[in-house]
Amino acid sequence: MKRLFVPKKNTDTKIVFGTGGWRAVIGEGYTLANVRRLSQAIANSVVRQGLEPHGVVIGGDRRFLSRESAEAAAEVFAGNNIPVTLLPDDVPTPLVTFAAPYLDAALGIIVTSSHNPPEWNGIKVFRRDGSLPLDEETDAYQDEANAMSVDDVITLDMAIARRAGMVVDKVLTDPYVDAIEKIIDIEAVRGSELVVAVDPMYGTSQLTLGTILNDMRVRADFIHETHNPLFGGIAPAPDLQRLSALISMIKESNGRYGLGMATDGDSDRIGIVDETGEYITSNDLLLLLFWYLHEVRGEKGGVVRNLSTTHLLDRLAAHLGEKSYECKVGFKHVTAGMEKIDAVLGGESSGGLTVRGWILGKDGIFACALVAEMLARTGKKISELREMIYEITGRLYTAEAGVPATPEMRVAVPRRLHAEPLTAIGPYPVVDVSHLDGTKIYLENDNWALLRFSGTEPVLRMAVEADSPEKAEELLDWLKGFVTAGV
Repeated sequence: MKRLFVPKKNTDTKIVFGTGGWRAVIGEGYTLANVRRLSQAIANSVVRQGLEPHGVVIGGDRRFLSRESAEAAAEVFAGNNIPVTLLPDDVPTPLVTFAAPYLDAALGIIVTSSHNPPEWNGIKVFRRDGSLPLDEETDAYQDEANAMSVDDVITLDMAIARRAGMVVDKVLTDPYVDAIEKIIDIEAVRGSELVVAVDPMYGTSQLTLGTILNDMRVRADFIHETHNPLFGGIAPAPDLQRLSALISMIKESNGRYGLGMATDGDSDRIGIVDETGEYITSNDLLLLLFWYLHEVRGEKGGVVRNLSTTHLLDRLAAHLGEKSYECKVGFKHVTAGMEKIDAVLGGESSGGLTVRGWILGKDGIFACALVAEMLARTGKKISELREMIYEITGRLYTAEAGVPATPEMRVAVPRRLHAEPLTAIGPYPVVDVSHLDGTKIYLENDNWALLRFSGTEPVLRMAVEADSPEKAEELLDWLKGFVTAGV
């Protein structure tokens, strides 16, 4: 019997950026030495652009070494004569995304590994406008950092930096919450008597999301809100497999909760559970929010999705007379696409989304508030809204899988996909093939299959969408067979 892939142990200590910043295993690639080297490379870029007077804003989440890393980075920027606004305690990633343009900072930097397992940490960088830097920028950061020795790093001791005013501690929770509440219709939610269950997954959303829900007069019961760098022993990703406690809480509540909401470890992704305890996929949530923004809030415009997100958004856009746009995986591509077609909503099947007029990055806290507003203004439950949208778009069914990605696979799988043109997957004719990001195989009736290597984890991801659950599994089995046949 052929063995499935057994990945080699990751002992590479180089800094490598993926679609969601730099991430690595703590004690291997992720070390304070690498944090300092990367900070020096980024500081060099700030100096070359003459942006030192604008300073940088730095924060960290609840992971191991996040606070120490944020301070280590601050010492490097201070040592390079770049003022630092250091956010105390733990903060959500969207708050740092917001803080960069709010403070007119040269950059926003947060220490986080988002939804990765507890043994990981990393760094995300945001531009002055809150957008993620493009590949050529992050490639330059990592290449310069990897070429450095420890002697190339300039630091200023934290105590001295604070006394000199080069590092200033500042809380930005209120401005961030106030900015959200200027967009979300807080008054519309008051009086709705909405009761929600919330799972921050031991992450960073409790204070900000709790404040917003309180301002809405929404009664909220939180679980997993304490500071736990082990995240209860699981990766803090708000998907079906990891929200069992939230689902059980709603199912056993005798109808108390009208909604369950969750955010990932750094609060930029959302997970939703309806009033019956059914997990609502991000694909379905994007459909609901696109319809709501367009038809109830009257915000005209199209929708942007990455290539692993449902084509039902395209169907809904066509029904509404709007454009849809497909982009590569990585939220920087989503926001770039939104600007290109002036979209009202951009999102991805992994739980990230933003709307026109908000930050240029995904925000699970904002998304939770928008869902609460949607329920209050429509007067409908999630389950009712979903059935209504299906009447417009019809149904498609998704399936996903992943296998550990070895270096050999990263060469062999693309080579095999390019070697012979695909004309069919089993009995299903291939309409088109794209190598924009991995390999996406387009079939008839908005069905598709995708193979791509993750930009955040050593995993080969497989995703499909089809007319029925059975066909989706059939397509997924074909992908699995294709991958394993080359091993």
